[in-house]
Amino acid sequence: MNETQRIMWLRQQLHEHNYKYYVLNQPDISDFDFDQMMHELQTLEAAHPELADPNSPTQRVGSDLNENFQQVEHKYPMLSLANTYNQQDVREWYDSVRRGLGGDDFEVCCELKYDGLSISLTYVDGRLVRGVTRGDGVHGDDVTQNVKTIRCIPLVLPGTGYPHEFEIRGEILMPWKVFERLNAEREAAEEPLFANPRNAASGTLKSQNSRLVASRQLDSYLYYLLGDQLPSDGHYENLMTAASWGFKISQGMRKVRTLDEIYEYIDYWDTERKALPVATDGIVLKVNSLRQQRQLGYTAKSPRWAIAYKFKAEQALTRLREVTYQVGRTGAVTPVANMDAVQLAGTTVRRATLNNEDFIRNLDLHIGDWVYVEKGGEIIPKIVGVEKSRREPGAQPVVFATHCPECGTELVRYEGEAAHYCPNDAACPPQIKGRIEHFIARRAMNIDSLGPETVDEYFRRGLIHNIADLYDIRVEDISAGGNKKRSAVKIVKAIADSRQVPFERVVFALGIRFVGETSARLIARHFGNIDALMGASLQELLDVDGVGEVIARSVMSYFHNDVNRSIVERLRGYGLQMSVVKSGDGGSSDLLSGKSIVISGVFQHHSRDEYKALIERNGGKNVSSISGKTSFVLAGESMGPSKLQKAEKLGVPLVDEDTFRKMIGETE
Repeated sequence: MNETQRIMWLRQQLHEHNYKYYVLNQPDISDFDFDQMMHELQTLEAAHPELADPNSPTQRVGSDLNENFQQVEHKYPMLSLANTYNQQDVREWYDSVRRGLGGDDFEVCCELKYDGLSISLTYVDGRLVRGVTRGDGVHGDDVTQNVKTIRCIPLVLPGTGYPHEFEIRGEILMPWKVFERLNAEREAAEEPLFANPRNAASGTLKSQNSRLVASRQLDSYLYYLLGDQLPSDGHYENLMTAASWGFKISQGMRKVRTLDEIYEYIDYWDTERKALPVATDGIVLKVNSLRQQRQLGYTAKSPRWAIAYKFKAEQALTRLREVTYQVGRTGAVTPVANMDAVQLAGTTVRRATLNNEDFIRNLDLHIGDWVYVEKGGEIIPKIVGVEKSRREPGAQPVVFATHCPECGTELVRYEGEAAHYCPNDAACPPQIKGRIEHFIARRAMNIDSLGPETVDEYFRRGLIHNIADLYDIRVEDISAGGNKKRSAVKIVKAIADSRQVPFERVVFALGIRFVGETSARLIARHFGNIDALMGASLQELLDVDGVGEVIARSVMSYFHNDVNRSIVERLRGYGLQMSVVKSGDGGSSDLLSGKSIVISGVFQHHSRDEYKALIERNGGKNVSSISGKTSFVLAGESMGPSKLQKAEKLGVPLVDEDTFRKMIGETE
């Protein structure tokens, strides 16, 4: 593929991985692989400024916000750290710190990087008043009630000597023993397993059931103190003082001055961390002096005074038994290595991804080979090498499948792509179920009463064969009395309610390859209705701002398929929104055209995400920070003090919720 196609592909992949990591808590690539993809995209975008996209993954920070919790604005932004993977990068960071401090001496605090869920705890007069997740770095989920179930987090501080108000940050963790017990229980119940302790901890802390959280025996280590009246200028010293207030602070911290001491610390913990009761994935290096931290400052996304060194992935040697194949929603066929069980990064590994045919050929992989397995980022295992000295005579090379393992259709490999695809998208079961699961997702049709297991059941029973079949489901088809009937009524109602989902999201829900949320919205608004979109030429699609040739050809291919057109016509017949609602009908308008709007605070009538959608639907632009170009701030209750101060300083007007609703015609 050319560089333009590569940019589009990388953006799509990174958006999906962000969603899996922060929302679904189901990552399927390592931090290293994610960082490499992000770096490649940044390089390509720099070389092609004409392809700039404000919604590119390079322009955002991942979010773990959960709409089931109240969102709270952080008093101090929770920025992520820049990652490094080798000692040369550590040296470059160290030298940049020295330059930034004008050659002054400085100390570095070395800490273990615990692999959990970031948390911010606020204390007033020695009492815990709020626990907030990192979220998008600016706002996080208020999980105070769940945090209170974690026994190592003090609810009331003993003694005296602490500031009137302060914030302390750290990681919520699930110990290895608890993680293994939990996964064993889930396996016995035939429930999906957690990928690693980090995801288990995240899923637990965001449960709506505090009793469940308490039963999971979460742990926590705290690593940063913030406030206006801290006891010392030294970060290390502040944490030692915090330990005396009753906080759990890592005993593995060390304060050093030289690069050699940093390297010694890294080498020591690269081995010793394996004996720890909780997961770690690296080392964090911080300039110790808070005064020097302020002097060094921040980049747009991370502090200059700190860096994360990620450990190299752990490897193990085991035997390859067979290669099987999985089919995804788009028809992409992924080879999977099935191996003898081996312990790796605290878990038992039996399967590993093999990516594609080229990957297998480059490894020169044979059945029965002894292979090196690596868990990059301690998430998804992959084969990284073959011990050819142990290959048995007569071993047969792995030959990539020629036909779909699910439906038997001959596989194809499109020009410029590494993956093989099953082209039978109309009848291949995993593709059909995958498209239905995409269709019902929250960001698409939001039929939240259904899930993958239910979709699979309905498919096996013959109730659904495509997305349009959902609207034929009746209560009597899926109920069996009692609780089953109540659940069936809820499901049928949720499907019916989805008829009100706006056209922009319907276009996204169709699952057209390469068409994400942003491009679906741009396409829907440009063409206005489904008929214009289905009849669009290649040039007309290319005329859409933000749509390139890859997306345009994919859209044309989708609508040139008679099966797809038939499904769309059925959806139209069931009453789904097939056009953009015009101004005056409660839908799109240009009432906010040309206005850049910041949202801050908590609202009564709509969530923050709903207000963002209303701003876009009425022609406005959502921006995250206040500047002289900001038109106004949509201000709710508990607006962030820093935003309020900046708005007043720049003379940016504040608009309350009721006034804003009148502006867009929502109330008289």
